[in-house]
Amino acid sequence: MLKLFAAIAALALALPAAAQEVTMRISHQVPTAHHLHKMLEGFAADVKERTKGQVAVQIFPAEQLHKAAENHPAVARGAIEAALVVNQQWGGTIPEMNVVVIPYYFSELERIKRFPGSEAANLLAKKVAEKGVRNLAWFYITRQAIYTSGKKPIIELADFKGLKIRGFNKLTDTALEAVGAAPSALSGAEVYGALQTGVLDAGLTDISAAYSRRYYEVQKFGTVTPSLTVYFHMFVNPAWFDKLKPEHRAALEAAAKKAEQDAVTITEATAADAEKQLRAKGMQLHVHTPAEIAKWKAAMQKPVMDAFLKAAPQDGPKLIELMNKL
Repeated sequence: MLKLFAAIAALALALPAAAQEVTMRISHQVPTAHHLHKMLEGFAADVKERTKGQVAVQIFPAEQLHKAAENHPAVARGAIEAALVVNQQWGGTIPEMNVVVIPYYFSELERIKRFPGSEAANLLAKKVAEKGVRNLAWFYITRQAIYTSGKKPIIELADFKGLKIRGFNKLTDTALEAVGAAPSALSGAEVYGALQTGVLDAGLTDISAAYSRRYYEVQKFGTVTPSLTVYFHMFVNPAWFDKLKPEHRAALEAAAKKAEQDAVTITEATAADAEKQLRAKGMQLHVHTPAEIAKWKAAMQKPVMDAFLKAAPQDGPKLIELMNKL
């Protein structure tokens, strides 16, 4: 009888280990308050349900596991299974990734909905694969930028003259330089302190991040404008992914596709809520009118488009052609 009880106890202890066969660690750079993290929590829950607990997704936010620039090499060498990075972070290594942040080029919601799975997205996924990782999902994060400032609002193009402002990368900073600003590339985590101490006069981020990163504590004014679209894309280690059971791969792909669709709803709702929350916190917001958008587009888009095509002479024109079809 004792042997029987011992056998039952051993089986009970072994069951959880048997149930969880695979661990998928995901590293990303944004804080838990950001809606990207909430999207990933939904993805993790969906994977758990689809695999009956056999695949456990562990999320490591706010650079807890790896710094933003370390995520790609960490996944490529198999140190972790997956990560998310913002599209323009690829900079000079995949200049085509900057196509969605060309000012006022890709901000219509219906086009954004059609991007995942499109020929344009597939071209970019191929570029990612050449860097040793495999793209799994595109998480739409924003189509509403906010230019924040402390002393006076940025309304007219002349208001940019001489401003020390947070930039994104060398290519997209071309737009800021074209209107007389002095961009400085800082990670999202560094911007709050730079704004607080006066190292920067102004900030540039998406409207939801302005709230989650508490810009309202150090910036009085904000101008909301549909100047860029941003994606965080999830990629995995190919060797790890290929070794998974077919049903586990299928579950991850299905959960990723659902997450891409959910991202649109979550992002749009979060942006609308962020505007209300920033106003409630005392920020004075100005939402661009169509006439103001036309002025900023005329000043910003062409120099960035020209720089984009120069940086990506081989596939840039083809990508623009594909994006125009969306």
